[in-house]
Amino acid sequence: MTDAAFLDLRPQARIVARLAADLPDVRLADPTPCPGYRVGGLLAHLAGLATAFRDAARKDLGPTTDTAPDADSVPGLPADWREQLPRVLAEMAVAWRDPAAWTGMTRAGGVELPGGVAGAVAADELVIHGWDLARATGRPYDPDPAALHASYAFLRASAEEDGAGRGEIFGPVVPVPDDAPLLDRAVGLSGRDPRWTPPPTP
Repeated sequence: MTDAAFLDLRPQARIVARLAADLPDVRLADPTPCPGYRVGGLLAHLAGLATAFRDAARKDLGPTTDTAPDADSVPGLPADWREQLPRVLAEMAVAWRDPAAWTGMTRAGGVELPGGVAGAVAADELVIHGWDLARATGRPYDPDPAALHASYAFLRASAEEDGAGRGEIFGPVVPVPDDAPLLDRAVGLSGRDPRWTPPPTP
């Protein structure tokens, strides 16, 4: 699987933090394009993955880097999530500013992987879950171009190497035209339909 060269994750982390910043509590139960998650669960997942990839960058391996990335393992959204989420997103992005984070081996989600691959996964998580959050809440989304390119490259390599099933991490690739915007192509490779919209309110 392709790993990323050094990438500044701070712009994309700030974009995700802004998407979450002004969400009213009433939106936390809304559905998202991410299977198994409502908005509140997605925010909890983002906080957990930001913590895990912060520690993976630091090579601070332990419980935070050993938790499997599935909905059942995500704790509930903490009461202070509005303060916690932007903080851990910023900490994660700063940790990946260290060139040493991109070298050697590390661990995330209980999986041993090269630092460059872990950095690519971190970029992908921020880009795709940022899209999930924006689409679920009906807001425009313009991801950081460098992070988007890294996400697309990672997802394309994953699809080419692992085929349509790709285990439990991604769903089957959703076909998207070759001339579609890069974000739509990345979303399709992640197993989501770029045309997804929230179901109508009863």
